[in-house]
This record gives sequence, C-alpha cells and structure tokens, in this order.
Amino acid sequence: MKIEKLKQKLLKPALMLTGFGLMSTNAFGAGTVSGTVDASVAKYKKDAVVYLLGGKGPLTPKKGEVDQKNLIFIPHVLAVPVGSTVSFKNSDKVNHNIFSADVCKKFNLGTYNPGMSRDVVFDKPCVVNLLCNVHSEMSGYVVAVNSNYYAVTSADGKFTIGNVPAGTYEVTAWSEKLKPQGKTMVTVADGQTATVSVKMAK
Repeated sequence: MKIEKLKQKLLKPALMLTGFGLMSTNAFGAGTVSGTVDASVAKYKKDAVVYLLGGKGPLTPKKGEVDQKNLIFIPHVLAVPVGSTVSFKNSDKVNHNIFSADVCKKFNLGTYNPGMSRDVVFDKPCVVNLLCNVHSEMSGYVVAVNSNYYAVTSADGKFTIGNVPAGTYEVTAWSEKLKPQGKTMVTVADGQTATVSVKMAK
C-alpha cells in the first residue's frame, strides 16, 4: 500500500509537467501576423485578402461556404487555399444560377431551388468573380490563394493570421478595387506577434 501511495505521489507531478510541456508547445510552436491594410480610399479597406508567400509544406485544402440571402452573396469575399471545396448554398426564396466567366475557373452551376447547395473545387490560384444569371445585380468573389496563411480584412482594414510557422514571408494582398504597392516582408518568431502594414492603392 505504501509503495502504491508513493507511485501516486510521483505520478501527479509528472503528469503536470507533461501537460505544461504540451501547453508550451502549443503556445510557442507558431507565431501570428497582425496588421492593417493602408488603403488610399478608406471604404476599400474592407474585404481585402491578405496572405503570406514563402511557407514550406503542402497546402491544406479546406471547406468553405458562400450563401445567398436577400440577393446578396455572403460573404462578399471568401478566401481559401488552392484545392479547397466551396459550397454555394441558396437560402433565398427564389432560384439562383451561379456562374463564373473567369478564365482560371469557368463554371455554371445551373438554376437551383431554395434550400439547395452545390459544390465547386478551386484547383488553382484564381480570383473568381461570382455572378448570377437570374439576378444581374449580384456579385461576389472566391479568392483561391497559394498559401495556408491568409485572412480577409474587417471594415477598418485590420487582419490577423494565426498559427504561422517561424520564418520570413512576403505579404501580399488582393482587393476588388485596389492593388498592393511595393513589396512587404515580415519575419515571424515562435510565440510572437509580428505587426505589418500593407499599402494598397488604385
């Protein structure tokens, strides 16, 4: 019994140290890139796609979704890594027919009813302008990037890209109205936040 109690006393600190080691690995195994799009026109700060180039390792495809509500694509801009599948859902009370005429990703999903959803795989880097054959006023974008590290800016132009492995990256961006100005680089350290400003203009 005494030996058993001794084992339990020794086991608890060992488990605590192991848990602390795992937490430390998660906390300091990658860094964060945070910043702002410095746009020449303030209203265009929103919905810019900021992403990092130069990362090692294969791309990790994801599943994304673009919904249709009140004749609007939601979100207006969706960013995904190349190879990702995007579902186009119809939450309206009317039929939609989503299509793209862009050379890098042409498709036409045909007319489909409310409540239905159809998928498209974005298999190469591409900025895809989404349109609807039924409602000409509708427009949105899927931006397939050659990176695992990306974000879409909020209304104030801010963005945060998490879980970035330590290293030096080129920061680039896409916007519906603006283009990046010059070359922006950032160095990421484990467990640290690197701050960067991305300049964009017409």
